[in-house]
Formats: sequence, structure tokens, C-alpha cells
Amino acid sequence: MTFSFGVLLHLALQLLTALRALTKRDRAPAARAAWLLLIASVPVAGFVLYCLFGETNIGNRTRRRMKEVTDRLAGRSPAAPSAAPPDLPVALRPVFRRAASVNGFAPVAGNTATLPPDEAAAIEALVADIDAARDHVHLLFYIWLEDGNGLCVLDAIERAAARGVACRVLIDGLGSRALARSARWAGLGACGVRTAITFKMRWLLAHVFFARVDLRNHRKIAVIDGRTGYCGSQNCADPAFLPKERFGPWVDVMIRVEGPVVRQLQHLFIIDWMTHAGEDVADLLDAPVEPVPGGFPAIAVGTGPTIDNRAVSDLFAMLLAAAQDEAIITTPYFVPDDTLHRAICGAARRGVKVTMILPAKNDSFFVARASRSYYSDLLRAGVRLAEYRDGLLHAKTLTVDGMAICMGSANMDRRSFELNFENMLILVSAEVTGAMRARQLAWLSRATVLSPAHGQSWPLLVRAVNNLFATMGPLL
Repeated sequence: MTFSFGVLLHLALQLLTALRALTKRDRAPAARAAWLLLIASVPVAGFVLYCLFGETNIGNRTRRRMKEVTDRLAGRSPAAPSAAPPDLPVALRPVFRRAASVNGFAPVAGNTATLPPDEAAAIEALVADIDAARDHVHLLFYIWLEDGNGLCVLDAIERAAARGVACRVLIDGLGSRALARSARWAGLGACGVRTAITFKMRWLLAHVFFARVDLRNHRKIAVIDGRTGYCGSQNCADPAFLPKERFGPWVDVMIRVEGPVVRQLQHLFIIDWMTHAGEDVADLLDAPVEPVPGGFPAIAVGTGPTIDNRAVSDLFAMLLAAAQDEAIITTPYFVPDDTLHRAICGAARRGVKVTMILPAKNDSFFVARASRSYYSDLLRAGVRLAEYRDGLLHAKTLTVDGMAICMGSANMDRRSFELNFENMLILVSAEVTGAMRARQLAWLSRATVLSPAHGQSWPLLVRAVNNLFATMGPLL
């Protein structure tokens, strides 16, 4: 009798879980199918895994607070009062309209940018801007380590706070967990620095019952005095990246921008700050940021599980659709959805010279296997596919026709599409794009270009494992 009751209970749980997987909104058909297969084929464990990872729940309290803050700030236009609508290339206008639909930001002209030559130069520029700050410094990094670069920025923040500059520092509870537990972090408050942690998990077992444990704030944003901003893939850490040094050096890129688009980066930071720190700093969005004559058009985009979880894939795909001659992609983690996969292959098939540079050695075994399952399709479509040899190429960049860039924290994988809070910058500038393209080609020169026949001689077991991991991609 007891056995029968247990079986019936298990079947009921399976049925209810499967029904939930089928009816959950904003879930791709592939994800529904993958979850149904897992629930049906793995007794008990399927139910447990779905409870832990099947829903993008950030917690009712956090979700409610973020919505309140976002709704409150929605009425504050992030565009400069005197900024005229930018003159965008016709092919890119749909891209910018899609980008504008995510956060309600309008494309803004009158921006300038510089691309520091390497990771060290980017940190040096950031420190110099912090040392020159007169009003406020806002920093948000997914990973912040107590290493050379990390401590250098912390020192600069403390110097700024000592001068009376309002310094606000936001880190992720998982990515920067070591710093969050350190004496240096605890001491920032005594120096006058205001700090907060996104998605902190003091009690993991308790956290499981209220929110999904692996949802992260993956953004990298710096704003100084509301006029200078930074955006890119670089965390606040040395390229050696000691927690995973055997994969290093980590190769990143960070762009320094000035102009009205900085207010959009500020807007994204303030939403996160007011959500997680509780301090009302909305008035900072009232400060005007005048356009620079002759500056380029740009738009910032902030995405997340509660903010248009189709936007990242859509924007990458639309940029590829707009490409006429060339598209160069770098991403460390490549597990695309069908939309993006078709866009890459489709661009190559219609004659666009598509180049993809992925790391030869990846810190994620899962992603490495899943990525390679797509190699055959990409190569058959005519994509020039290369694997970077000298470390982990961590830069997330897409350049189109030497004219437009999309860059930021978002990878071309399902975590960035659906689970992480990300930020990106899309801009149109032949000069800046040319500098980024030169950087991409430098990475290509240190990569191995794969032959069209690459992977065809892989053993059956290798292909099966790669495809299995790719099939599991929607479960993320």
C-alpha cells in the first residue's frame, strides 16, 4: 500500500512538473521538449532539477522592488534634452528600434569613444577617471578580485571618497563572493564608500526555496560624474585571473565612452543600485549630458530574466541580417538558440564574410562540448571559424561592415539570453569600429583557422557527447 502511494505521488509530481514546464511563459519549444525529456527519463531527480533550475525566478521581493524602480524611472528620459534624433544607416534602423524597445531608451547621437589598447590600459584609464572625479563614481562588476587590478581600483575609490566624491560600488554575490567576504570590502564603508551586493546568498539552502540559485548580475558598468562611462567584457581583475589561472590569460576589451549614451549606462546602474541598495539616487538622471558635435549614434541595452529575455539573441541576429559584406564575432561561450544559429549560417550563405573566433581552451567543459557541436553546420555554411590559442578569449564583440559594433557583457549563450542580467552597447562609427576590428584581427592572428573538414573525423562517441551537451543547452 505504502509502495503504491509512493509511486502515485511520484507520478503526480512528474505530471504536475511536466505541466508546469509546458505552460511556463517565455520558454522556447526546444526548452520545453528538453525539460519534458529530463522529467520523464530521470525519476525524482528530474523533479528536483526543475525545482532548482527550471524557472527564472529572482525572488518575489527582488522582482517587485526592481519593477517598482524601473517603473518609477521610466518617465525620466535618458536622452539629452538638446539631442536631435541620430541619422542612422537604413540597414541598421531596425536594430536600433529593437534595442530601443528593451529599456525605452532612444538612440542618441553626439557620442565619442576610445578603445584602450589592452586590459591594463583600460584599468589605468578607469583609475585616472576615478582620480579626476568631482561628484560621483558608480561601479558595477560581476567579478571583482583582490589582485593587482582589483586592488588598484579599490585604492582609487577610497581616494575619491576621501575627497568627498560619492562612491557607489555594486558587485555580484557569486562572482565576487571572495571580495564580499573580505576585510577590504567591510572596510570600504568606513572610508565613506557605499556598497551593495546583488543576489547575495547567505544561506544557500534557504535561498533555494525563494529564488533560482544561479541567476546572476553579469554586468560591467562604470560611470564617472555622469559623463564618462565604461562598457565591455572586462571584470575588475588581472588577466591572469587566479581562480582559473590555468585557462589564462583572459583576453578582454573595454570601451570608454562620453556623451548622451553615458546617461543610459547610468540609468541601468541606478536601477540595479536602487533595487539592491535601497538608496534613492534617481535625481542623478536629471543632469544633462550634452552631445558632442560630430559624435556617433549609440544606444545602451540592459537585459535580464525579467527584462525582455529574447533581446540579446534578437539583436545579434538582426545585426547579422543587416551585414552586407563582413561580420566578425568573438565570444567565449557559444551555445546559441535557433534564431542566432540560423542568422550566422544565413549571413555566410548569402555571401557575407563571417568570421568567428572562439577560445581553443574553455573554462567550461559543458560549453566547450556544446560549442563544438555547431562547428560542422557553421563550416558547411561558409563561416571562417578559428580557435584562439593564447589564453581564454573572453571578449564579446560583433563588428559589422567596418561600421557598427555590438559589445558588452553578453555572451552568445543561453545564460546571457535568458538568465543573467547583461548590458551591451551598440554604436555606429567607422573610426571606433575600425579600432575594434583591428583588435579582432589581432586575435585572429593568434588563432588557428579550422579547415572546412574539421570535425568530420571525430569519433562517433565524441560527436554524440558534443551533441548531447548541445541538446541540454535549453535546460540552462
